[in-house]
Amino acid sequence: MVSWGGDYTRSQMLAYVKPFRNAIDEYVAVERYNGGLKEITEQVEAANITWDVIDFESTDLLRACRDGLLEKFDHSALPAGGDGTAASDDFIAGSLTECGVGQTLWSTVVAYSNEAVGGTPPGAIGDFFDLSKIPGRRGLRKDPRVVMEWALLADGVAAGDVYKTLETPEGIDRALKVMNRIRGHIVWWQAGSEPVDMLRAGEVVMTSVWNGRMYRPIVEKGEAFTILWDGQIWDIDSGGIVKGTDNLEKAIAFVRFATDTKRLADQTRYISYGPARRSSMAQVDAAVLDHLPTSEKNMGNALQIDAAWWAENMPDVRARFDAWISSSEGRGPLGTAR
Repeated sequence: MVSWGGDYTRSQMLAYVKPFRNAIDEYVAVERYNGGLKEITEQVEAANITWDVIDFESTDLLRACRDGLLEKFDHSALPAGGDGTAASDDFIAGSLTECGVGQTLWSTVVAYSNEAVGGTPPGAIGDFFDLSKIPGRRGLRKDPRVVMEWALLADGVAAGDVYKTLETPEGIDRALKVMNRIRGHIVWWQAGSEPVDMLRAGEVVMTSVWNGRMYRPIVEKGEAFTILWDGQIWDIDSGGIVKGTDNLEKAIAFVRFATDTKRLADQTRYISYGPARRSSMAQVDAAVLDHLPTSEKNMGNALQIDAAWWAENMPDVRARFDAWISSSEGRGPLGTAR
């Protein structure tokens, strides 16, 4: 299995990797990656498959399926929910796809250091781009997804119009213009563990971060960080199986096991991501509910990432985004690659 490391992989290890190892009495290796299709494409093209099950963001899942890199998944093979509901009705909308089975609902949020922001904590996503209100460096994932949406939301674009706006060259220009407000004050990250480390080190005042990465620091360790839920961009992570693996039957068995009601509910004990099965919610500890992206109080100005849009438009937008980073406008004196 290949996943994202840190607290997320820890939650998978405890909820279903180790239990599955015990259930089949066979070792399941776990490796880390940072997303994208480069390694998967190379393995499939070389007929040298070393990864079996991959935890995908929805955009990469759709692109990998479209490019023939993944096995098709027979959803009728999935177990019913713990309450007897058929799997086809138990999984939330959009979490069963041609090549994948949904696992968690997660979001990218802004997190900030209480000490660093002092008496002027951010109250809306627009504050992320406002250096006059909150000075200091911002952490951002080195990826056009999320920051482009945030920039348009900050500029007054309604959530329902974000992708229609990004569809045009003028819309991309508009997003980049907003991003220019923090040029020279960006610290880029790629691995999911980096944002928390950056906050701890005082390297940034606030940062984009996957919400589950903040759960243990804030709730379990009592560190002085806060999540800004306004403008959260939520997504579904799914398990997909690499095309041509020699371990196909075991991979299918693993995905079935890892996405049953109990295992997805168990995962919320270790990280604050919502389970993709409705029947799992009944088994989630009440103390965790308010920390999930799907909590009613956190969904006020939320936007679901349009995976199909990004799967179609990523190459063009990525080129504009990378050019912006490379330019003197985007790089600036403080912006550093991570």
